[in-house]
This record gives sequence, structure tokens and C-alpha cells, in this order.
Amino acid sequence: MYRKLLIVMVLLIMPRLIFAQLQDTMQREINSRDDYKPKASAFIIPAVFIGYGVVSLTGDNVIRRLDYTTKDELQEDHPLFAAHADDYMQFAPAAAVYGLNLLGIKGKHSLLDATGLYVLSSAIMGGTVTVLKKSTHRLRPNSSGYTSFPSGHTANAFAAAEFLKQEYRDVSPWYGFAGYTVATATGILRTYNNKHWVSDVVAGAGFGILSTKLSYYLYL
Repeated sequence: MYRKLLIVMVLLIMPRLIFAQLQDTMQREINSRDDYKPKASAFIIPAVFIGYGVVSLTGDNVIRRLDYTTKDELQEDHPLFAAHADDYMQFAPAAAVYGLNLLGIKGKHSLLDATGLYVLSSAIMGGTVTVLKKSTHRLRPNSSGYTSFPSGHTANAFAAAEFLKQEYRDVSPWYGFAGYTVATATGILRTYNNKHWVSDVVAGAGFGILSTKLSYYLYL
């Protein structure tokens, strides 16, 4: 069980940390607003995550079987597990942007522009997730409804984490690392709470990251 959860954590967070570090190194000297637009390579990781989730929808394959085995092991080891921290953690990275501004630690944009970016990201993410939940009609692992794919909580958390990273990557990469750690924990809790399959969470992470990157591309 722990091996599988470790794989999920690595899959969700490590590529983003590597890419974040590379981007911080290569883009240290940024002088114009256009330079903040995401490059094509920035969309690779979210595309891989989304692709992982989409493959799970195609039938009986190794990814879908991992969904079932992980769910079974979690329920066997933690049948009574119930935590609601994920309901609040999904907003924590975005809240951090406003908290840091209140403390006088300014990000890349003014608070007004940052709010516009976050609203746009949330609109893209929310619309995409809502449409997919209805169209894929996947049953949740706890059989509570047919709105499992993708994980909205995870998408929201990763959209917020990418928002925090983008705003403060020139101040310190650790803000982005912290945001992605919280987002990853949110996704893991969704599986522990038996609300989502692993593939729902991975896809949700991809849609969240992609939504924020698109908002920065379109807004600036």
C-alpha cells in the first residue's frame, strides 16, 4: 500500500519540482510582462497527468487496475478513515498569496491582477471539471455518485498551488514547493476518504495546473 501511495506522491509532485527549479534557473533575468507567459514545455507535465487519467477511462488496463487495488488496500487498512481537512486545504495555496501580500511580501503582480488571474484560472478549471464529471459519469469508489472523474478538490488545490508558484517563484522557489506539497496532500486525502480513484486525483492535478498556466497565458 505504502509503495503505491509513494508512487502517487512522486508522480504528482516531483516532476513539478524539477521543472520549477529549471524554470527558476533559466528565467532568473525577466524584464517584461511577456516573458511571464508559460512556454510550450510548461504544458508537458499537466498533459501527462491528464493523459494518465484519460487512459483509465478506456477500460481494463494497468492504470485502472491500480485504481482498484489501491482502493481495496486503503479500505482494508483504514476502513473508518474520515478527515475533512481536504475541504479546506484545497484553498490554502491561494490564500497564502493574499496572506503574503498582507505581510508586505509582494508577488509578481498587483493584488488586483493576481485576483484576476486566479478568477480566470478557477473559471477554466471549474468549467472543465464540471463538464467532465457529467460526461464521463464515473462512479465514485464509495458509490456515492457518478461524479468521480476528475477530482475537483485536487484540481482546485493544484490550480491554487500553481498560482502561488507563479506569483512567488521570483521571490523564492520554496513558496511553490510548499503549495505543491499541500496540493499533493489534498489529493492523497481524497483517496484515503474513498471519494476518488487514484486516476481521478492524477487527472485533477493535471487540469488544475493546466488551468492556471492557461490563465497566465491568456491574461497577460
